[in-house]
Amino acid sequence: MAASDVPMSPELEQVDGEIQDIFRALQNGFQKIDKIKDSNRQSKQLEELTGKMRECKRLIKEFDRVLKDEEKRNTSEVNKQLNDKKQFMIKELNSYVTLRKTYQSSLGNKRIELFDAGNDHVAEDNVQMASEMSNQQLIDSGMKQMDQTDQAIERSKMVVAQTVEVGAQTATTLTQQTDQMKRIGNELDSVHFSLKKASQMVKEIGRQVATDKCIMAFLFLIVCGVIAIIVVKIVNPHNKNIPDIPGLAPPAPPAQNRKLLSIDSFRML
Repeated sequence: MAASDVPMSPELEQVDGEIQDIFRALQNGFQKIDKIKDSNRQSKQLEELTGKMRECKRLIKEFDRVLKDEEKRNTSEVNKQLNDKKQFMIKELNSYVTLRKTYQSSLGNKRIELFDAGNDHVAEDNVQMASEMSNQQLIDSGMKQMDQTDQAIERSKMVVAQTVEVGAQTATTLTQQTDQMKRIGNELDSVHFSLKKASQMVKEIGRQVATDKCIMAFLFLIVCGVIAIIVVKIVNPHNKNIPDIPGLAPPAPPAQNRKLLSIDSFRML
């Protein structure tokens, strides 16, 4: 069934093209095995072809996944054709599995697992000869494995979504903490500036207090000097060594001197 016979989306066409490339490589590879005489080289070639089969199985699963995603957008006829194409690819892959098994038997090599498995029971099922199973059994087995893989992918998607959600919450928390740290830094800068201003004001007040004390001491000395001069003037008014205090009248002369001065003045008249 050619790719052009069935309408497909670009994504399906890409996957289908890769699958067809692997089928051509498998066909050419098995043809080369017949030309190789050395059993070791044949075994190595068979291992390489087995790897291509694994890749082809993965691509068929991808084809089925894309087909399910686009099933609602396609008509029932197109979906039927695409499902038939998928089954055809599964049959073709199983035919190469049978051919590989035949070469394995002829070479007498240890079985090469087509599908990786975690225990011997699953491994034995995976290497079951395709010739012993009907086409419907092969399709059902392939679809079962695809469903199991799809379930594992869905679980992985859930884990990834949860991880993304936790990461977003962590990023939000970190952003909030960063903003809080910035606010604390700004507040510390404000406190530091206030302390600096307070220190400057304390120093300024100290200088003013010291200046006021000096002025008060100087005024006190002046007042003491003035008081001393007044006291001396009162006690010894005839002491010429003490100058008169500005604004203070000299002591009045005795009453006798005032009387004589008045008589002399009268006589002169």
